[in-house]
Amino acid sequence: MNNNFIDNLPKIYGMYTGGFILFIILMAVLEQIGVSAETIGVLFVAFTIFIYAGIGWLSRTMQVEAYYVAGRQVPALFNGMATAADWMSGASFVAMAGGIYFGGHGYLAFVVGWTGGYILVASLMAPYLRKFGCYTVPDYIGTRYGGNLARLMAVIVLAVASFTYVTAQINATGTIASRALQIPFEVGVWFGLLGILLCSMLGGMRAVTWTQVAQYIVLIIAYVVPVIWMSNKQGFGAIPQFSYGAAVARLGELEALHQVGILKPTESFAGLKALTVEHATAGSTVMANWKFATLVLCMMAGTASLPHILMRYFTTPSVRDARKSVAYSLLFIFLLYFTAPALATFTKLQLLDPNLATGIFGKAFADVAALEWVQKWSNVGMVALSDSNGDGILQINEFFMRSGIVVLATPEIAGLPYVISGLVAAGGMAAAMSTADGLLLAIANALSHDLYYKMIDPTADTKKRLIVARVLLLGIGAAAAFVASLKLTSILGAVAWAFDFACSGLFFPLVLGIWWKRANRPGAIAGMFMGFASGTAYLIAIKWGGMDLWLGIDHLRFGIIGMPISLVSMVVVTLMTKEPDAETQKMVDDMRIPSGETVLSAKH
Repeated sequence: MNNNFIDNLPKIYGMYTGGFILFIILMAVLEQIGVSAETIGVLFVAFTIFIYAGIGWLSRTMQVEAYYVAGRQVPALFNGMATAADWMSGASFVAMAGGIYFGGHGYLAFVVGWTGGYILVASLMAPYLRKFGCYTVPDYIGTRYGGNLARLMAVIVLAVASFTYVTAQINATGTIASRALQIPFEVGVWFGLLGILLCSMLGGMRAVTWTQVAQYIVLIIAYVVPVIWMSNKQGFGAIPQFSYGAAVARLGELEALHQVGILKPTESFAGLKALTVEHATAGSTVMANWKFATLVLCMMAGTASLPHILMRYFTTPSVRDARKSVAYSLLFIFLLYFTAPALATFTKLQLLDPNLATGIFGKAFADVAALEWVQKWSNVGMVALSDSNGDGILQINEFFMRSGIVVLATPEIAGLPYVISGLVAAGGMAAAMSTADGLLLAIANALSHDLYYKMIDPTADTKKRLIVARVLLLGIGAAAAFVASLKLTSILGAVAWAFDFACSGLFFPLVLGIWWKRANRPGAIAGMFMGFASGTAYLIAIKWGGMDLWLGIDHLRFGIIGMPISLVSMVVVTLMTKEPDAETQKMVDDMRIPSGETVLSAKH
């Protein structure tokens, strides 16, 4: 990418945004003149994927630095947008509001943890990793601590965490594609994978960066528009983020009326939930607070450990730009996270309020079953009804929905024009694809750069290295699509696991590598191995081994087991073994000085 392109970025993306808004208006006109909803849905998804693929093609490269770190040319503002798109995954866009919808206050721990994690990234990691000058997170671990075993351990933790995370994104693309294109979910995941690979195969980090900026613009417009529309329609004003308190109060009355948390689900459907499942919080206030705090901690530390996010700060021109881009990332992420609780509130109100035309509970079962949105989501296995007591009236415990479709179904539930549903589908696809791009690239880059080039074939030329990276990208993507098609856990559940894997194995080796000169190779290896192994063992024991929960720590927060074991193991083994040599300690000192050339450049 030449400097002329970089200088013209505001103009280029301004034109892109204007063009996208014109496309939305065109779709609205087509809807008014009678074009079918299915056609509009297909056009939205196809048009946006075509644009992303076009950016990917134009950004193709055979330069190593461009492929791995976008040539370190990405301005702070645009890196912030790309990071926000990378961050606001299918879980943030598709599943988080659904989690709040079903689980209430407890699920705000995801919002607090994921946002708060950027404080850790800004203060403890991003500027220093940028000053170090590495290509990947295992590259930093391998160079800071020395030796192939430390690098290999980092690759393993990265691969497991990122693979778990990417299956959730492909799950989200499959959910969206199955509804927009009216195809089975198992086929939809492969359609989503195709779009993801088109964005990242040829241009690596450079292509992914410019695609993610475009995807952020789509996803934020798609997320905010329906909430503002519903808020106005229900009389709560044009800024729903500040005015939905009255809607929450109304919900409290309606939940008592419909016996939410009292009536239990009458049936069990794979992957589908009734509003009564999670809303009634079991246990004491102390336990609820403990579970909230531990989930926040795991999500914060996981945020600061996830390689695909840390990689984004390797792409800025300077350490100062890395710091600024963290602030921009937080701003762009805040816009969506601040809106998610309002969206969940208004959607639930649409269904529960019998005074609204969209309310479904307490109404004739046959009438609800005949609603177009209920039929279409039922056809793809995302909604189910069960008149278990045979009274012909739909009760709160007789309606089941997959939590991941709350955002996608909201425009149809609220009776908004179908063009808004198409817009939301395009936004959800953008969110899932942008994160999947970053994750697949993180895995493929770590395996091609750290495993293949650094450990197996150090003499490989540029062309061979990039071919290996692309073949790995293809293989890992296919494996992730296959796992996603099995529906092993919910989107939000898979994402939580990824954060727990990352913080169990990588958080303290990364942080202590920057802030403790005494930290050495045996300590880092022990920290990564013991933290990752203990966290994983606990997950397996409670999820599949029948073991009782320890202190209420469930499968969403097993990082609370892994992190302290990682810290203790690393500190104890480090103090029992020889301190790093003078060159390594000087390298750590240099990394903490903002000015000057990167550590690796100075070293070579």
